[in-house]
This record gives sequence, C-alpha cells and structure tokens, in this order.
Amino acid sequence: MTHIGIMQGRLIPPADNRIQCFPRERWADEFALASQAGLDCIEWIYDLYGADVNPLATDAGLEKLKTLSQQHKVKILSICADYFMDKPLLRASQSELDDRLNTLYWLLDQGRLIGINRMVIPFVDASRIDTQAEFDEVVTLLKRVLQKAGKYGIEIHLETSLSPGRFAELLSNLPDPLLKVNYDSGNSSSLGYAPREEFAAYGQRVGSVHIKDRLLGASTVRLGTGDADFPALAECLRKVDYKGDFILQVARGASGDEVDWAKQNREFVLKQFCSD
Repeated sequence: MTHIGIMQGRLIPPADNRIQCFPRERWADEFALASQAGLDCIEWIYDLYGADVNPLATDAGLEKLKTLSQQHKVKILSICADYFMDKPLLRASQSELDDRLNTLYWLLDQGRLIGINRMVIPFVDASRIDTQAEFDEVVTLLKRVLQKAGKYGIEIHLETSLSPGRFAELLSNLPDPLLKVNYDSGNSSSLGYAPREEFAAYGQRVGSVHIKDRLLGASTVRLGTGDADFPALAECLRKVDYKGDFILQVARGASGDEVDWAKQNREFVLKQFCSD
C-alpha cells in the first residue's frame, strides 16, 4: 500500500533555522499536525543534532512514539539516518567506523521496536562516494549492514549522488532484495539526472521516493517551479509498478503555515502520481 508522508520537522517552524533536523522541542506535536494535513506517515529523523533527546533512544520514548502513532493514526514506517551525514561511514578511521556501524546497528534495533520497514542511509554531500576505493568500501560495509537488517526484515534504502550507471553498478554488487534505492526527485534534478535514464539503470530497485524540486545545480524550490521532471518520473514509476511511499521533503513555505503547505504538496503528489 502506498502512503504519502512527510519528513520529520516539516510540520513546524524550522529549529535553529535548519532546513532539516530532528525537532528537539516539538517532535510530539507533529503527529496531530500530520493527521490534520491528511498524511499517512512521518519519516523519522535520527541525526547528531537531536541524538541526545530523540525518543528512539529510550524505552519511555519508544512507548510514547507508539502511543502518539496509534492515537493520531500516523505511522512511522521509516527512519532517515541523517546521523551519517555528520558522521559519515566513509573517510573514517577504523575505530570511528566501528562506532558508527554500532550506532547504525542500534538504530535498526530501535526501529524494529516501533515497526519500521526501511531505513534511508544517505551517501550525499559530506558522505558522498568519491573514489573507487570508497565505492568498494561501501559495498563491503553494506554487506555487513544487510546481515543485521535481514534478521529484522528491514530494508536499507540508499540515497546517493552517484550517476545512474555507477549507482546501477553499486546495486549489481549488492543483489540482496532488502537493498533498494531511495529516489530523491530534487537531488536528481539538481545533479542534472533524467528520470528515464535513472529508471533504465535501476528502476526495479526503487523502494521509496523523496518528493522535492530543485533547480539545476541549486537549491530546493516550490514543487513544479524547478527542474524536476515530475511527468517523466510518474511515467517511470508506473512502468515499474511502483507501490512504495512518497515522502514530502519540499521547500518550506511561510513559517506558521506548515499544515496548509503540507496539504497543498500532498495534493500535488496525488495529482501527479496517484491519479488514474
């Protein structure tokens, strides 16, 4: 079943003027707000900024998450592991890598307790894959991660800045069906990648979609005003019979108007991707 959800933090004004982060003070408010916006789920963020207060870290926090989710009928199906933007799984010493992998394994354990079906791991910006050695290193470490994820049946979705061909090559080295692509429409448009080329390379492995719009080589803008080719993306998703989720990660609107903004963007997704 396809769900339309939102990246955590987008239903309240930004914390500390950050575009995306765990909302330390008001995370609990977003369940009611998501329900008001007609959204099915929240993609939970685990990042360094909010790690010390994230409810994923305690038994009491996990119980509160379950209660709020049930009360407002808003699911947590996924975790966006932005922690690994600040603490990349690449270009780290062996001791740093061991610590970071242990954090990832712990996060899978905690996610299992609230019933997630996937974890999104970013390999973009500070955690991007630059060299062949790093490419090979990612293959090796993901094989380890997939052994852990496989015990719980949790999918690992990769968000990368690799070209379509290189991403397909990475995936060919990791045929595990639990490893999938998180397709980010904004990142692709910013990098100049075309949906038809991307889906020709790895479309059958797309497991989740982040919806945003960006200008070529530039920042996020209102849906439909950037360089993302949404009609082509919709065509590609239909061809692979995509049944996964759409997560709104759109440019922010006016502060204080987050719920209405989310409603508008939800309608955009319904019109573009869910209409017959």
